[in-house]
Amino acid sequence: MKKGFLKVSLLALTLSFGGVLKGYAGMIESTLIPVAGSEVKVGEQSPGFSYKDINGKTVTLADLKGKPVYIDIWATWCPPCRAELPYLKKLEEKYGDKIHFVSISCDMDKSKWEKMVKDQQLGGIQLHFGNDQELMQAYGVTGIPRFILLDANGKVLSPDMTRPSDAATAGKLDELSK
Repeated sequence: MKKGFLKVSLLALTLSFGGVLKGYAGMIESTLIPVAGSEVKVGEQSPGFSYKDINGKTVTLADLKGKPVYIDIWATWCPPCRAELPYLKKLEEKYGDKIHFVSISCDMDKSKWEKMVKDQQLGGIQLHFGNDQELMQAYGVTGIPRFILLDANGKVLSPDMTRPSDAATAGKLDELSK
C-alpha cells in the first residue's frame, strides 16, 4: 500500500469556500492527514469501525449487519457537507426503516459536532471518529463529503457513492430497499 501525506492548504480551502474557513487557520495549516490510495474495492468486506455516537454509545460496523449501510464522512466546517444535509434527511425519511444511514464526523472539535447534531436535529446514526483515521485511510478519503455504500453483510457496493443530492442515489437505494 502506497502511503503519503495530504497537507490541507489554507489557501486552497479559502479560495474554494470564499474565506469561510479563516477561523480555522491554525488548525488547517498544521493538519497533516495520512492518506493512501483506495485499497477497498467493490465486493470486498468493508474495514470495520468502532466509534462513539452522540449519546456516548459505541457503535461498530458489525452492529449494523442485516441492512445496507449508507455512510457519510463529513465535518461541521465543510460547506459542501452541510449542503447535503437536507437531501440526506429526505433519504433517511424515505429509506430509514430499510437502510442504516451512518454519518461519521471527522471534526477535530467534538463539541462543535455535538452542538450541530443537536441543534440541527440530525437523524440516522451520528458518530464521531475520535481522531481515528483508519477508516478514512482504508478508503483513501482525501476530501469530504465522502459517501460509501455497503450491503447488508458489510460488503462494499460503492467505495465512492453518489451524494444524497444526486438523483442516482435514490435510484440505487430503491434497488436495495426492495
